[in-house]
Amino acid sequence: MRFVCYTLFLASILMAAPAKGASNTFSTEELLDGFEKTVFGLEYRSWSWRPYLVKKFTKPVRFYVYNMSRRDRSKVVRSFIRDIGRRVSGLQTEIVSLPAAANFDVYVVDRGQYETVVRRDIYKNPRAKVPGRCLVRVVSGRNGIKRSSAVIVSDEGEFLFQRCLVEEILQGLGPMNDNEKLTHSVFNDSSRHSRFTVFDQILLNMLYDPRIKPGMSRKQTESILPLVVRDARHRVR
Repeated sequence: MRFVCYTLFLASILMAAPAKGASNTFSTEELLDGFEKTVFGLEYRSWSWRPYLVKKFTKPVRFYVYNMSRRDRSKVVRSFIRDIGRRVSGLQTEIVSLPAAANFDVYVVDRGQYETVVRRDIYKNPRAKVPGRCLVRVVSGRNGIKRSSAVIVSDEGEFLFQRCLVEEILQGLGPMNDNEKLTHSVFNDSSRHSRFTVFDQILLNMLYDPRIKPGMSRKQTESILPLVVRDARHRVR
């Protein structure tokens, strides 16, 4: 990514950024690059409206959790959802008791149920191809994300469950692309992260900054992103 447009902003922001604290161990350049790689891209392009534009919820995200696996993971899933709401400024999350009230469905399944649930409940197509070990689908438009659905596999070990839980739900909020160069992020299929890392918390706080609007292009965000990085740092401690 080229950072020529950011030069004047970076000097002042880097000087102003505190030297200590976990949220400040990343350079502004790393965070700008991470935002570009995750927000302005899409792992499966056919799943979204205009993949190279900003995608985010503009209304409260209402989760409904379907625990279909033999092991009840509901408590862990709900705890993570609440944690996202606490850690990301500008994002409202709630867990609803009725499926009809939700705009983000989370299906927790065993591996043997995975393909059936994806075809029946996500694609609604019995012949659909089922990629990945876990999955999220996002339906987005000009005014933001309309609906997201994540399918999390429960019975293939704690690491896969935790990683799928974190990555798929976070991607369902808008940063939908993976990149192997993002060493500090769960948005990297080669990494060993299975938690909501500080790096990713900053990226989500950048995305849900009110200055970042659904449908914005990379070029439209260039002038404000360095300021958004600065403010996101202060919100993540």
